Amino acid sequence: MSEKIPYVVKRNGAIVPFNRQRITNAIYRAAIAVGGRDRETAERLTDQVVAILENNYSADNLPTVENIQDIVEKVLIENGHARTAKAYILYRADRARRRKRRERGESERDPENIPYRKLWEILVWTVDHNLYTVYRLNERVARGEFAQIVAESDACYEQDIAQAARMIIERRDEVRVAIIAGPSSSNKTTTTIKLGEHLRREGLSLVALNVDNYFFDLEKHPRDEFGDYDFETPQALDLALINEHLQRLIAGEEVRIPRYDFKAGRRYDDVTPMQLHEGEIILIDSLHGLYPAMTETIPDEQKFRLYIETLLQMKGPDNQFIRFTDLRLMRRMVRDARTRGYSPRRTLEHWHYVRSSELRNIIPYVNSADYIINSAVPYELPIMRARLFEDFSAWVERYRDDPYHVDAYLRARRVHRLLEAVTPVYEESVIPPTSHIREFIGGSIYDVV
Repeated sequence: MSEKIPYVVKRNGAIVPFNRQRITNAIYRAAIAVGGRDRETAERLTDQVVAILENNYSADNLPTVENIQDIVEKVLIENGHARTAKAYILYRADRARRRKRRERGESERDPENIPYRKLWEILVWTVDHNLYTVYRLNERVARGEFAQIVAESDACYEQDIAQAARMIIERRDEVRVAIIAGPSSSNKTTTTIKLGEHLRREGLSLVALNVDNYFFDLEKHPRDEFGDYDFETPQALDLALINEHLQRLIAGEEVRIPRYDFKAGRRYDDVTPMQLHEGEIILIDSLHGLYPAMTETIPDEQKFRLYIETLLQMKGPDNQFIRFTDLRLMRRMVRDARTRGYSPRRTLEHWHYVRSSELRNIIPYVNSADYIINSAVPYELPIMRARLFEDFSAWVERYRDDPYHVDAYLRARRVHRLLEAVTPVYEESVIPPTSHIREFIGGSIYDVV
């Protein structure tokens, strides 16, 4: 906090304590977007921004967020950081466009870039199975048909997996890299395992290149005033090294894969040997698998790109289609509480990073996918209602007047209204251990921890 400027005015009019670390993080994020990782420079530039603020504002004349951002742009340009300034300006403009859409009552539509034909096929399925609204779902649950809903939904998902496998097999002579991409908690892990089972029956095997091992050291990542690190961006990965290793592997060379120690937040290079053999296809299972820079040195004909999303075509109590991101938020809450010791509240507060990165780095590239798999199943709603409804009720009250967590409040309120309209199901034994939803609620036969 600055002694001369104790507070700052947010866009919604809320007055909150001034925090210089937020300026540093914004500058550092923009630098990372163009390949820079010099935190000391970001701190030095922040000093200049704060000095200008203290010369022009005071406790009686508080700066706004817009004032601060204008000064950041000016300081970046005057110090010769043109590329960083451009990244900062573009990011700021994108956020402004999204705010205007919300102000006009336009939601950030989940289906953006999803082929209409795929959405139409899923909608037809929900209508045919009488599951196109939460109220129809409730009716079937009330008739004792929950087990039947599980079987019908899982069968549809398995058909998608089989189709993706057939497409890879048809191109077995040219495909060298299979990319399994999708946003957080879209079911990439189980989908990858099931896809691999299909391919093995045809004499092919997927050899994983775990891109998590290519993270930069934790000290090179920005964090916010709450101490929260942002791993949700492709720039958190050493994309140049990933491309180098892919090229060498496809050429038949042996490479040594790095190992990332998440507890220490450090990467160790040249650790694990890897080389391709006959019938093996490199597997990249990553949030950002479709991000062009991750595989830019590999010809398109050598890649098969699979995208996974929770494409539920069901209307909620407001007669609007349920947002895909809300389904994934609940999945991640349940999974991370079970396997990582993260409280669901921590997941909610972190979700703005997840969603922001999706909109910038994942959604724009969906159309480059060779096939799209729908991992949403109608029966996950009654399960999540039983597991999370009380939490969302508490969060609506907790964040209602909290200027630091406006995003968390809006999400909590929306999901609370949705779950309030869903009939809960507490008995999960009818969900088989092979179901992909077990990746989140536990009890899967697959190694998905």
